[in-house]
Amino acid sequence: MTDTKKIFLNDSKIAFDKEHRKTLNFNISKYDEAVKKGKFRYRNMDLAKHRASYLKKKVVANLPFYLETFEQNARQNGIDVLWARNGKEAVDEIIRILKENETRLLVKSKSMISEEIELNENLEKAGFEPVETDLGEFIVQVAGEKPYHILTPAMHKSKEDVAELFHQKFKTPENASPTELTQFVRKVLRKKFTSAEIGVTGANFLVADVGGVALTENEGNGFMSVAFPKVHIVISGIEKIIPSVNDLSLMFPLLAALGTGQQLTVYNSLLSGPKRKNETNGPEKMVVVLLDNERSKIASQPKHNDALKCIRCGACLNTCPIYKNVGGYTYNTTYSGPIGSVITPFMRGFDKYNHLSFACTVCGACTNVCPVKIPLHDLLLLNRKIAIDENLGGFTWNMGMKAYEWAFKKRKNLDLLKGKNKNRLVKSNKSVLGKQKKFPAFAEQSYSKTVLNLK
Repeated sequence: MTDTKKIFLNDSKIAFDKEHRKTLNFNISKYDEAVKKGKFRYRNMDLAKHRASYLKKKVVANLPFYLETFEQNARQNGIDVLWARNGKEAVDEIIRILKENETRLLVKSKSMISEEIELNENLEKAGFEPVETDLGEFIVQVAGEKPYHILTPAMHKSKEDVAELFHQKFKTPENASPTELTQFVRKVLRKKFTSAEIGVTGANFLVADVGGVALTENEGNGFMSVAFPKVHIVISGIEKIIPSVNDLSLMFPLLAALGTGQQLTVYNSLLSGPKRKNETNGPEKMVVVLLDNERSKIASQPKHNDALKCIRCGACLNTCPIYKNVGGYTYNTTYSGPIGSVITPFMRGFDKYNHLSFACTVCGACTNVCPVKIPLHDLLLLNRKIAIDENLGGFTWNMGMKAYEWAFKKRKNLDLLKGKNKNRLVKSNKSVLGKQKKFPAFAEQSYSKTVLNLK
């Protein structure tokens, strides 16, 4: 058993923590209510999903073409485009830029890809000060934690938890309200925005035909991370490409409706380069770092390449019965929930992370809610097949699967053992169904023998 699987099994015990489940389910329920209303704004939601799926599928099938188109148009806009094969190369490029600009402080808007490359940790080791400016990200950074959810980093914390945390760290009033805490953070971050010379953001979409970066957010911190600093660094996965600026009218509302239930996210920006000579505001330099980090490997898979259509809305996490009980930290990955369970083994190795594909009831709820029609539960089943084909399940598991395959090939194989022997085998592993359930007893003779009289 790998260390990561041991961690998953140990951390999944949090499902029995009633307070944790109460907080998580309450916060997810608020999203569910909003998303339900958001869907009603569509006359034909399935058609919108179909169009978005087709669009992203076309991009994945022609990824080199759209990336080259984006690079060419972005460079014409005055944007520096850098390519990184992995997280280390991306971090090295960012550190080089920081050193060139002789700056120590940088402000960051919410970006899961920066978590993927462990940007904060690497920058702090190199002597820099990265400051998260999204409220949820700021909370988990202050707590010394990682984002708990793709869309909502502090989903696991109640307002009382945040009040207690800020009281300990900043001496704010012990029972401060969410409004008071938000105002406090705003004052802290305003000073950071105006003094930082580097701003870092992710990208919701890279728009190929105009060479621009599309950002959507609710707090304005992303825009301020761009507007104040002299240098704007964008980190993006290569799969974030969309062909045309006209596609934003489909993708922005769909992302909002399925992610937060909004008709449209509050702030939507299309960034097309550093400020021009006739402009007074904006960065003097803009850099886009295009990260592969095994995405090309996923793109080469005939079926798994569908996972690159993901627009990171978080809908699959909110509907997943496993995630809603064990939460985000149990997965021990950047991307948790169904989509994380699909892509993480490719990014970080099937030998260490194939167990995530088995942490699934195969209920199909994630597939049903996905705005770009990724067949997530099918891909998880394919992951399981890869794990078994590569003998990654351990000796006991592999032998058990072979025994299962042999037994169910023919009815007579199942009937070789009488009920007493089957019951002894089941009792030899009392935890086969967990501690909360008991395995039902087998009858002495099988149904086929006693009733159907089959051979």
